[in-house]
Amino acid sequence: MSKRILFVFTSIDKTLTGAQTGWYLPEAAHPYYVLSPKYEIDFAAPNGPNPPVDEGSVQMFKDDVKFLEDAAVKQKLAGAKKLSDVSAADYDAVFYVGGHGPVLDLASDPVNIKLASDFFRAGKITSAVCHGPAALVGATDAEGKSIFKGRKATGFSDLEEEQVGKVKDIPFLLEARIKELGGQYEKAKDPWAEHVVSDGILITGQNPASAHAIGEVIDQALSA
Repeated sequence: MSKRILFVFTSIDKTLTGAQTGWYLPEAAHPYYVLSPKYEIDFAAPNGPNPPVDEGSVQMFKDDVKFLEDAAVKQKLAGAKKLSDVSAADYDAVFYVGGHGPVLDLASDPVNIKLASDFFRAGKITSAVCHGPAALVGATDAEGKSIFKGRKATGFSDLEEEQVGKVKDIPFLLEARIKELGGQYEKAKDPWAEHVVSDGILITGQNPASAHAIGEVIDQALSA
């Protein structure tokens, strides 16, 4: 029986300034197409079906619109499970899709915090790309410490956030928060360059350019 991966999406469609947001298209599409041939993938979000996509990402990444038109993907999005109905026991890995949304809902959602902690404490791959690691800032290990504490990780950098002019759209900056939690934050030499960091079962990617590579790293970890 093939291993199972849970893709978690945001349910938020507006930032703190009222700008449209959601999950970021390539950050779901790229890892999905790396992983879907070998693994069973379910989608989930705090509010369940039809999590909102970031419209800007649809405009910017035209080549990935095929993901939204894919019949299997459409079915998974329409039938996305509510996070409260999901159990880490049913999966081998969790992957958090980026977009500004996760900073606004998943970061502080008690249901998600418990779910992410359950995956990590069970020794299962706990992964995220771009703003996706914001969904992990409340997650704790068996000792009740942040899963970032003393571990290497990456995520959307403060410089990248400044360059996209979105600092006021979110309640905290991800790089700064990972450091505050005791994480050993790493990033690519240049903004927007691919960068994936693995530290045991914690696998994180920095930005949209890292979305394909993180899929490959998750595959390697599940195949090990």
